Amino acid sequence: MSHPHPDLLLPPALAPGALRIIPLGGLGEVGRNMAVIEHEGQLLVIDCGVLFPEDHQPGVDLILPDFEYILDRLDDVQAIVLTHGHEDHIGAVPYLLKHKPDIPLVGSTLTLALVEAKLKEHRIKPWTLGVKEGGRESFGVFDCEFIAVNHSIPDALAVFVRTGGGTVLHTGDFKMDQLPLDRRLTDLRAFARVGEEGVDLFMTDSTNAEVPGFTTPEREIGPAIDTVFHKAQRRIIVACFSSHVHRVQQVLDAAERNGRKVAMVGRSMVRNMGIAADLGYLHVPDRVLVDVKKLDNYPDNEVVLICTGSQGEPMAALSRMANRDHRIDVGDGDTVLLASSLIPGNENAVYRVINGLMRLGADVVHKGNAKVHVSGHASAGELLYCYNIVKPRNVMPVHGEWRHLVANAELAIQTGVDPDHVVLAEDGVVIDLVDGRARIAGAVPCGYVYVDGSSVGGTTEELLKDRRILRDEGFISVMVVVDSSTGKVIAGPEITARGFAEDDEIFTQVKPKIIAALDEATRKGTTDTHQLQQVVRRAVGGWVGGKIRRRPMIIPVVVEA
Repeated sequence: MSHPHPDLLLPPALAPGALRIIPLGGLGEVGRNMAVIEHEGQLLVIDCGVLFPEDHQPGVDLILPDFEYILDRLDDVQAIVLTHGHEDHIGAVPYLLKHKPDIPLVGSTLTLALVEAKLKEHRIKPWTLGVKEGGRESFGVFDCEFIAVNHSIPDALAVFVRTGGGTVLHTGDFKMDQLPLDRRLTDLRAFARVGEEGVDLFMTDSTNAEVPGFTTPEREIGPAIDTVFHKAQRRIIVACFSSHVHRVQQVLDAAERNGRKVAMVGRSMVRNMGIAADLGYLHVPDRVLVDVKKLDNYPDNEVVLICTGSQGEPMAALSRMANRDHRIDVGDGDTVLLASSLIPGNENAVYRVINGLMRLGADVVHKGNAKVHVSGHASAGELLYCYNIVKPRNVMPVHGEWRHLVANAELAIQTGVDPDHVVLAEDGVVIDLVDGRARIAGAVPCGYVYVDGSSVGGTTEELLKDRRILRDEGFISVMVVVDSSTGKVIAGPEITARGFAEDDEIFTQVKPKIIAALDEATRKGTTDTHQLQQVVRRAVGGWVGGKIRRRPMIIPVVVEA
């Protein structure tokens, strides 16, 4: 797919000594975060994540960044720096490393452990370099310093990139929780220090830029989770992201206080929490964790399940429970706790799951009716603090839909950043930093790359359109046999329709129209079967559109005899 900016041409060759930033995902959407920094012919990649499909992308499993811009330059990639271990920042790493497995992966201990487990499933053994906050490493012409930031997963890092063409501070995902569960604060002193040195381009998390004030500290939801545990009469089922170590820790602690056993459900949940526990990021109280297969040994009022599916994913454990397609039967008296925020675009799927669970008799507790989750992203007040501390020369909001990017840009301007130095860009739009000034230089192809079963990149927008038509409008096949010499219809039309509320008999009305259209075409000299099939398609399509008000997929077959 071409880039969504037909008014922008491909960027010219990068000026000597200049710095180029190419966002390949995460701008204009919440997901598939990936940015490429280019200087003196070398490339540095920051994050490489996936985007999860929406209802209008049926059959798609994952959406990847478009690697086309760098595929023929993978030897120039000095490293892939990963800011933290969430899927929207690491999920596409295996698909990029399939092209060149020895590109160095750089990240914190937990981040690398999570991505290495993912790569093992793809049979890729990566070259990794673990880094910590305060550390500094060089990758070709890129001198990278790593700064601790607080997020909804431990071990998140911002990265300050020094080059001969300028400096870039990329926050990754962050917030400024002053009472973090792991006591690891966002290092504002480091932000101030690099600000004093000079930040030529500040790439800032925009997800909560529309939210006024400050993000609620994680500790404040502990009492709300305790309240859920006190009130629950039977089982408690907690759904959250499979990488949300802090939330799982709070659930484990609440279970211990309330004398309950905890079982984890779902391969990714078991895998990620096992990694976090092994590395010391998750403390599992003694004799609290049990195997899900042994739950029948405990009464319902002593059981907690932690599973995936908080975003309404159709194949996740919670959705399957709501559809009665899981070994765990949800019923009267069960309490389901959705401990997550809604990712934009997932609202309908989540509410379908909530309705399904409530229909089965469960009490569903979620962010809309209880304080059981806080965001992992900085709200407007925190972003203002950062702009005032860093005092960047140029700002480029990242990680968010267009409304988030615009709100973040307005915050930067309020703190005194020159509006001409605030760059609003979408995926594929190229930004050049020349002589301390960031400007849009052009755009590169940057479409969606779909993972569809075993296919990567083979699914097109045309194919998805066909699937949507099949899903929403129905399907009609028409078989007609014509005389090869005269073109007259000698058998049929036989019509098969699927996905229509109307009785099949209604389609007998269109048969005379098909025969008449074919007779008219043959009188005018049309004999090619492909052309006759198009005649059938037009005749059926016009009739269905006018009579039934539908636009189904129509498959005409004309056979000569």
